[in-house]
Amino acid sequence: MGREIDQTEFTRGQRTHYRRELRRNLDLFESFLDTAEFIDEGTVGVELEMNLAESEGMAPALLADALLEELGEEHYAHEIGRFNLEANLPVTHPSGSGLRDLEITLAERVGQAEAAAQGRGARVIPIGHLPTITEDLFTSDDWRAPGARYEALENSVLEARGEEIHLRIDGEGRGLDATFDSIAPESACTSMQLHLQVPPEQFADAWNAAQAMAGPQVALAANAPFLMGRRLWHESRIPTFAQALDARPPEYATQGVRPRVWFGERWITSMFDLFEENVRLFPALIPESRDMAEEPLLTESASPRLHELMLHNSTVWRWNRPIYDPGDDLPHLRLENRPLPAGPTAVDMAANAAFFYGLLHALVHERRPLWSRMSFEQADESFHQCARWGLEARVRWPRVGRVRVADLLLEQLIPQAVQGLIELGADVKLAKHYGGILTERARTGRNGARWQIDTVTSLELRGADRASALAEMTELYRAGVGSGAPVHDWPVPARQRETQI
Repeated sequence: MGREIDQTEFTRGQRTHYRRELRRNLDLFESFLDTAEFIDEGTVGVELEMNLAESEGMAPALLADALLEELGEEHYAHEIGRFNLEANLPVTHPSGSGLRDLEITLAERVGQAEAAAQGRGARVIPIGHLPTITEDLFTSDDWRAPGARYEALENSVLEARGEEIHLRIDGEGRGLDATFDSIAPESACTSMQLHLQVPPEQFADAWNAAQAMAGPQVALAANAPFLMGRRLWHESRIPTFAQALDARPPEYATQGVRPRVWFGERWITSMFDLFEENVRLFPALIPESRDMAEEPLLTESASPRLHELMLHNSTVWRWNRPIYDPGDDLPHLRLENRPLPAGPTAVDMAANAAFFYGLLHALVHERRPLWSRMSFEQADESFHQCARWGLEARVRWPRVGRVRVADLLLEQLIPQAVQGLIELGADVKLAKHYGGILTERARTGRNGARWQIDTVTSLELRGADRASALAEMTELYRAGVGSGAPVHDWPVPARQRETQI
């Protein structure tokens, strides 16, 4: 949903026309996928979403409009919330020093945005959920960034649902149980999205591998344990995002209608499977046709733009999403990996990227694919268990049985990821460097979520109430980001006040 649109409401005739064009797009894509020449350079890319917080008290700062005027739109963009900011990084390659270059650019993007924010009395917080968000933020339209696409998205979701959005997430006490007359909670979810260019013949294996490893990937990187004052899942972004964009009335969910934020339900044999499912299973949310958008049918190189199909694809939020890009010279296909939260530091995020790219390569080139030994239901269960419990989760894994995910990472998956990076041509010392960071994170059990939980617990034991503890923890978190140190090395406040002598 990155491209702007012109309308926020659509007629029945426009919807009917869009459906016909969507079907034609799908048929064209099927034949084009079989016959076209695609770019195959194995490049990688990153989008980073961040939060803006006031320097005093760390409450959400609705400053994205002003910051974008200063920063420009070459490297930064709006996200749905006025307290969100998105940074886009140039494409690179995991070979050589590519991952180190990625880390440097991540630090630069965060640093540039931080400098602009400080000039307006705010800070930039790369984190899965800004811990100081309260329900009050979402009681008016002030939270939403300008743009017809955001308004149209909200109108369509609420119209399809027919009632308020209901968040119900397990956690301490009774967890979170709240209703909202908007999709505003979606803006609380800030992520780091990884892109990988994939040739058509390898896409199914890459997607299947990404799905199979999604649970351990989330456990290793979890960084969103608090939302609206409640301690919930270690990676609460997962249920929050799914529920905030759930266009189904409860009765439809009971009947088995698929949610638009979706893990999926089967392994695939072709990229086309995913696009075909999207068209077959999901009604259009934003039925803007190519004619309405005044977009040409073909690029200058004669690749079809497939406007309707790409727009529809952007409103089905798979955790691993297929992307078709017609390009300027030749088209290419990408796998967009979406489970990761933002943060904590540039080195942590580069290590998370290293894990994904390295392990994916290793799994795709295994003699016997992992997904041939694991049911899709196992992968789904692993994903949600790891989102809930982080590195403390237990998962079922082929040839291992039921295992603590931290042990699985230490003994099998992190070494596989390092070897995969080396096979991709990454500098050996660099691959081992990021592998060492991941290993220490798994060994200590301290990812971003664990550090946040331990810090808030310590502050509360020293007498702080929850709101004060979350604000102070967020300040300490920002200091940790500024240090550049990986999160497993961040100190946690002592649980008892020091005795005065």
